[in-house]
Amino acid sequence: MNEYDGLAVRFEANRPHLRAVAYRMLGSLSEADDAVQESWLRLSRADTSGVGNLGGWLTTVVARVCLDMLRARTSRREEPLDAPRPNPMVSRASESDPEHEALLADAVGVALLVVLDTLDPAERLAFVLHDLFAVPFDEIAPIVGRSPTAARQLASRARRRVRGTATIPAADLTRQHAVVRAFLAASRGGDFDALLAMLDPNVVFRADRSLARAGAAREVHGAAAVARQFAGRARAARPALVNGAVGAIVAPHGRLMMVLRLTITHGKIAAIEAIADPAQLGQLDLAVLDD
Repeated sequence: MNEYDGLAVRFEANRPHLRAVAYRMLGSLSEADDAVQESWLRLSRADTSGVGNLGGWLTTVVARVCLDMLRARTSRREEPLDAPRPNPMVSRASESDPEHEALLADAVGVALLVVLDTLDPAERLAFVLHDLFAVPFDEIAPIVGRSPTAARQLASRARRRVRGTATIPAADLTRQHAVVRAFLAASRGGDFDALLAMLDPNVVFRADRSLARAGAAREVHGAAAVARQFAGRARAARPALVNGAVGAIVAPHGRLMMVLRLTITHGKIAAIEAIADPAQLGQLDLAVLDD
């Protein structure tokens, strides 16, 4: 066995770990595989004669690759959205995603992937490497270009967002959760009368510009009209804390596509704000709740 073959064998031994790191960083199996492949290419071109811990070296490399990919993704999100986007409340969870990716998302935890998707790239890297893979902050710091103390702060901010915090009393939170569960169940089942029962007669639905460009009505008034917007839909929606109050998220296989901010008064939904713009989604504090 020559030196190249030996390096390939050692890389393959680390592949499952690298794939796990990349998947939690990127939330996409195909992108994770791309990151792992890029790590192999970098390894094959590098002089590793002085590397004592190849696993640690490869973890750093795949983390850097993922960070670059996340930053590129963020940059693309900031560009004008000229092409219409599908309305995820209308369509089923993406059937083009491999079944393996869906299973892997369930294994990792869809709720965790959803919240990770709202984090700044550096926050996501610091949290994933430290909290999920026990990488020390002094090794994370050079990857994100910060001091170890700053890297610790990145992970701490991410941790607070992952845990989520409620801003309303627990009893009110429980009642709101029950309303949202009932509303989503009625929506999925196409139960028009049950939807009407959950909506205030003067309810207002508002969609952001991203959804309006995709053909969604920008504003709808009245229980009957809003109920028609949701009947038979919300298949991929789940209850969630949205900035400390109960709302809903649409996140097929853990990929956040839309957030519904709900105003609930006297046990009825009085307002629904649908947010799909990636820049706005990244500003929300989310924590997924049980259905």
